[in-house]
Amino acid sequence: MRGADARVVLGLHRSRHERRLLTGALDLGVTALDTSTNYLGFHSHRILARTAGDLLPMFTVSTKIGYFPGRNGGEHSLNPVRLRTAVEQAADDLGREPDLVFLHNPEHSLRGAAPHDRDVLARACAALDDAAAKGVCAAWGIASWDPSPLLDLIDPTSPRPSVLMVRAGLLVGVRTLDASDALIKAWNLRDGAVWGMSPFGGSASAPVWARIDPRVFLRDSGRLSRVQAAFRAAYHLPRVDAVAVGTDEPAHLGELVGALTGEVEERTIQEYRSLLRTRLRDQPA
Repeated sequence: MRGADARVVLGLHRSRHERRLLTGALDLGVTALDTSTNYLGFHSHRILARTAGDLLPMFTVSTKIGYFPGRNGGEHSLNPVRLRTAVEQAADDLGREPDLVFLHNPEHSLRGAAPHDRDVLARACAALDDAAAKGVCAAWGIASWDPSPLLDLIDPTSPRPSVLMVRAGLLVGVRTLDASDALIKAWNLRDGAVWGMSPFGGSASAPVWARIDPRVFLRDSGRLSRVQAAFRAAYHLPRVDAVAVGTDEPAHLGELVGALTGEVEERTIQEYRSLLRTRLRDQPA
């Protein structure tokens, strides 16, 4: 087993939750596991406990709440009572308290909550903060696919998340990158408190990765593959401390862990962000 590296988080979105994946992750030193109440048809927690309950103490486990079973497959809610119940249910189903519970895509419900959306977010954050204070989870955070709507809703008197998870990588638009940076600053998040997700925009085998060469973002451009370079660059778009990435193949996970040895050329990253901003400005209204 390699030494633990907290910069890679094994995400279970679209995963089959196979035991071999978790043992393979541990062998690679990946000891952070991220799931959600709604993964695998709202069965992720129970299946993890059933197939790998003995392995879970070897991981730091994060999960997400906010989506609930509904008539059309799922519904989103920021109701504080439902959120508190969901944290308790997650602990029961996993057979242990989660190390971290994310409020999952709060913007999903906030878009329809105006003009009281700031109060809705504040009450949801207070519910998770209360759960952490009572030991139902060790800490809480916010995972946001589109963080832009959150910027105007931050209440300085409300509890502050310990971790923010946002989209990261070369396929993230400049509006999302700027919104993520603004949230990081507003919440004064420190080292280890910002995670990225979806570094390949859905799939490392998507055609886009054959058309571009992300190795231009690395100082030693010939040492890593295109997939590895894209993964390594994701830690700088925006700047994050860890990246949650999904796979069902330990070999692919190993390739990504190997990418961490690459050194990113920060100047190229900044030039890329400037190009994105220029392109956005030049688009017709």
